[in-house]
Amino acid sequence: MFDYSTLKIIWWLLVGVLLVGFAIMDGHDMGVGTLLPFVGRNDVERRVVINTVGPHWDGNQVWFITGGGAIFAAWPLVYATAFSGFYWAMLVVLWALFFRPVGFDYRSKIANPTWRSTWDWGLFVGGAVPPLIFGVAFGNLLQGVPFQFDAYLISTYTGSFWQLLNPFALLTGVVSTAMITMQGGSYLAHRTEGVIQARTVRATVGAALVMILAFVAAGIWLQSIEGYRITSVVNPSALPDPLAKTVVREAGAWMANYGHQPLMWALPALGVLGAALTAWLVAMRHTLSAFVTSSLAIVGVIGTAGASMFPFVMPSSTSLASSLTVWDSVSSHLTLDIMFWATLIFMPMIIVYTSWAYSVMRGKVTAEYVQENDHAAY
Repeated sequence: MFDYSTLKIIWWLLVGVLLVGFAIMDGHDMGVGTLLPFVGRNDVERRVVINTVGPHWDGNQVWFITGGGAIFAAWPLVYATAFSGFYWAMLVVLWALFFRPVGFDYRSKIANPTWRSTWDWGLFVGGAVPPLIFGVAFGNLLQGVPFQFDAYLISTYTGSFWQLLNPFALLTGVVSTAMITMQGGSYLAHRTEGVIQARTVRATVGAALVMILAFVAAGIWLQSIEGYRITSVVNPSALPDPLAKTVVREAGAWMANYGHQPLMWALPALGVLGAALTAWLVAMRHTLSAFVTSSLAIVGVIGTAGASMFPFVMPSSTSLASSLTVWDSVSSHLTLDIMFWATLIFMPMIIVYTSWAYSVMRGKVTAEYVQENDHAAY
């Protein structure tokens, strides 16, 4: 059994792994949905695009569900505070996601151009809106969220949905949207050929370049944003109590971890280099390698956000002491320990099953395949 402080760090890492897994696996089918109306110019071409992810998209949702469940069980205070503070933003995500199962299942049931076009744009909304909102959420975390705890650890959120849409958060939303579009584009280029692949390649290169520019701009901007720093002594093994610490805000605080651990610069470098390599590899039609480098770019971008904020998870802009950290927002020692062993058992099973499913369905999806399987394909 691990000690309490070690488990706190392990679960910070595991939540990060689940977020990365969600962005890579669920992200690529969201990216395909984002590109759907633009790389498919007629009904057959759009059905080709849909069938590249149709057999897998719902299985990839396990990363989304597991990530949310892990935050609920491992970081209950973060879950409660975030889902109350970001309530309307989360509803927007859910409303957008509603288009996905209905769009995939019913889009091709009726041979009506208006019907099918409507669901194509519904799949676009279901693919583009969630990564935009998630990116905006990360931008707000880096700036601090307006909430506070009372003596009974009941949180009160004092912001609004429209306050979330501030310039820096919108920039991080662009980073997230471009990143997921790049991921989906690299996968779609690998599974298609001909004119669909050519359009996808151009879109993927464009998304990668936008991601690089927005990511670098956000990093430069972040240096002038007031970050957070704990000034009191922290006992990593203590029971969770968010109010038992003192916190200050100061410019450049989010960059302090890079000064203490210079190797952390590998994370933002991986984000930029991974996206640049993706643009080059997909343009050269090395599509599988492009998907790998795009996935590494996701690791770099999400890892950069986590490393910059550590040990903070959800800083408060209105009550600095209420800021939630790795040390004081977690569940009990026993809960973290049970969850760790359950994850150790079930995560490899998910990875093995997913790998098998993708190996079975590998290969190009063509217009001929869709037309020959008109009643079976999506």
